Amino acid sequence: MDVSLTLWVLTILGLGILIGADFFIGRKPHDVSMKEAGVWTVVWIVLAALFGLGLLVFGHGQASQEFFAGFITEKSLSVDNLFVFVLIMAKFAVPSQLQQRVLLVGVLIALVLRAIFIAAGAAIITNFSWVFYIFGAFLIYTAWKLIQEARKDEEEEEFEENRLLKSIEKKFGVADRYHGTKLFIRNNGKRVLTPLMVVMLAIGTTDVLFALDSIPAIFGLTQDPYIVFTANAFALMGLRQLYFLIGGLLKKLVHLSYGLSVILGFIGVKLVLHALHESGLHVPQISIPVSLGVICGVLVITTITSLIASKKQAAAEAAADPESIDA
Repeated sequence: MDVSLTLWVLTILGLGILIGADFFIGRKPHDVSMKEAGVWTVVWIVLAALFGLGLLVFGHGQASQEFFAGFITEKSLSVDNLFVFVLIMAKFAVPSQLQQRVLLVGVLIALVLRAIFIAAGAAIITNFSWVFYIFGAFLIYTAWKLIQEARKDEEEEEFEENRLLKSIEKKFGVADRYHGTKLFIRNNGKRVLTPLMVVMLAIGTTDVLFALDSIPAIFGLTQDPYIVFTANAFALMGLRQLYFLIGGLLKKLVHLSYGLSVILGFIGVKLVLHALHESGLHVPQISIPVSLGVICGVLVITTITSLIASKKQAAAEAAADPESIDA
């Protein structure tokens, strides 16, 4: 898809206006209700759908299919991110009324960092086609790791700060408590970070780790930087509302890791086949419609089996604890 500089500028400006409106509406710290989270989740999904349809009308069918495939993939991978976001919120004991501000700024940091990743990935792919072998092998390896982790017995997880975050805390210092929405305060004449700033950085920088598999995954569906960026942007921008909407349902998605592993493995195979084709070998290639069908099918099946398994587990726990039934 041939994208002009003007279209890039208009797209970034449009996304900036949407983010600004989101920030303005949620500028006052408050507890996010299920209704508010649900309405805004629908709004972001509708906006993404309208953008994809716009590509179909003003661009071409291939671009629209690639966007929807990329958006759905990134959205499903971002749901997995929410598990870590929950751990981060618990680790830093973030007050409920400040959580939406944390997520908004954290997601903005993640979006900027991902844009850098996307630009670097596009430049590498343009100059070195053999990188598809590496991307494909990495996704297949990641898929296998997800399966291995899903098979392990569930243990109490805890978020561990990365080295970058620890070095920032050490250099600037951190206040001993939250100070509303302030990011910095003066402590004995020295400017120090508030816990709010630290948790924002934690969410933003932690997302870089997730980008290591999500960016190669979407490049396996499309090599168009414009589609890669917009699919990531729409998937990330609705993540804040999704956190509050399905936060309580995350534990019920017990088979999500298996579903994501299948999707990443599938895209990994697609990338390897594409790399072989680029090398001059006559191998079958997986089309975008097939990719979109597989991704949607896996997510639907994973959700259904997860809910069934969760329901059975809840029934078994209730049967094992007669007092809970009487209550």
